[in-house]
Amino acid sequence: MVNYLHETRVEASRKVVWEWHTREGAFDRLSPPWENIETISSPPDLSPGGTRVMKMKIGPIKMKWIAEHTDMIVGELFADRMVRGPFKRWWHTHHFIKEKPNVTIIRDEVSYEIPLGFLGRLFGGRYVRKNIENMFTSRAISLKRDIMRHQSFSGFSRKRILVSGASGLIGSQLIPFLDTGGHEVIQLVRRKPLDKNQRFWDPEKGELDPSLFDGIDAVIHLGGVGIGDKRWSKKRKQAIVDSRQKSVKLLSETMASLEKKPEVFVVASAIGIYGDRGDEDLDEDSTHGTGFLTDTAKIWESSADAAREAGIRTIHLRTGIVLTPKGGALGRMLFPFKMGAGGPIGSGKQWMSWISMDDHIAAVQHLIMTKNCEGVYNLTSPNPVRQKSFAKTLGRVLRRPAFAPLPGFVVRIMFGELARPLLLEGQKVNPRRLLESGFEFEHPNLEDAFRDCLGKWKPQ
Repeated sequence: MVNYLHETRVEASRKVVWEWHTREGAFDRLSPPWENIETISSPPDLSPGGTRVMKMKIGPIKMKWIAEHTDMIVGELFADRMVRGPFKRWWHTHHFIKEKPNVTIIRDEVSYEIPLGFLGRLFGGRYVRKNIENMFTSRAISLKRDIMRHQSFSGFSRKRILVSGASGLIGSQLIPFLDTGGHEVIQLVRRKPLDKNQRFWDPEKGELDPSLFDGIDAVIHLGGVGIGDKRWSKKRKQAIVDSRQKSVKLLSETMASLEKKPEVFVVASAIGIYGDRGDEDLDEDSTHGTGFLTDTAKIWESSADAAREAGIRTIHLRTGIVLTPKGGALGRMLFPFKMGAGGPIGSGKQWMSWISMDDHIAAVQHLIMTKNCEGVYNLTSPNPVRQKSFAKTLGRVLRRPAFAPLPGFVVRIMFGELARPLLLEGQKVNPRRLLESGFEFEHPNLEDAFRDCLGKWKPQ
């Protein structure tokens, strides 16, 4: 058996840190963003006997990891063991140690055994040890960062929040983040609800039960047909517009008709509303551009008019490129870059306005909890970069060359009409209003954002 010890010092009381770990979203927030892990089922709490079932992928191999809670002393420790998974044996004990009234040490003690005995240790021992070290480094960073973000609103009452688009790229991280902050999150789903936190709706057919808004403080709408998932045909473009217009309008008009309305309505939008503007510096007061993405975003935002006119504080998130290895632009770029085939797209001079996933979800909470925040907000880093610099920085972090160009005409052949507005054009966007509201970015620098979400930290 190999023994591994990791300690994390958190500037919060043991009660706060323990309660954070007891919430349903804690496991997802502790899972490193680069790991291919998905929870299939989870226990109701940390009590002994509860099991968590996960799907995971290691290279081309898919498997299940089943973990069982074995011990718990409330406020002090809990432990789990691997029932099924990639290790021969795995035991993990989490100790919560009070160092000071507002300082807690989390001591993670892990004992594990690699399969295949001596051969497993010989050929995989160092690799496994490095992955475990990276995992606990990531867990420590995420835990401290999330608790800090939540404590900045510790004097505020928690919200009951209704979220649509929960299973999407952003929703799948936003919901665990809000949950660990003590907010109650209800998900709107377009299929039969699978648990107590889900409610059915069908925006295509205009089906939404007004009683679902009873006791709801905030509504977050992240849904819509993927803009860059498929080539644009006439039918696809219509679906992109309709999915946004119908869903936002249904939510907006339903809330406007209520006697007791939610306080705030947060609606996803996109910086594509500004169009291709070359080197022009853009903020929330900049004029709109032209083209399909601009027209789509304008329809998207105007569909919330009924809520705004009814006095509901309405916020539009004009989001840039969200950095996560789980999908989106970075997710698609990782494989070719890891193979040494990454590089500039087209001229490489187009601007890329990006934001880290952690900053995006923290900004959403910030806007909900800050009562004077209303209207349009650019969710982008204060430091946009040219595409050529984006590629060069990613290559440096991955320690791979990044000079293999992808000519514009090839991009247009590969992706059709969407190539120009999504890949060959860009916007230099500044989050002026978000900064003025008091939000502080964790990742204003692109290289730091890459290293954080890919687990490629510089040696200390």
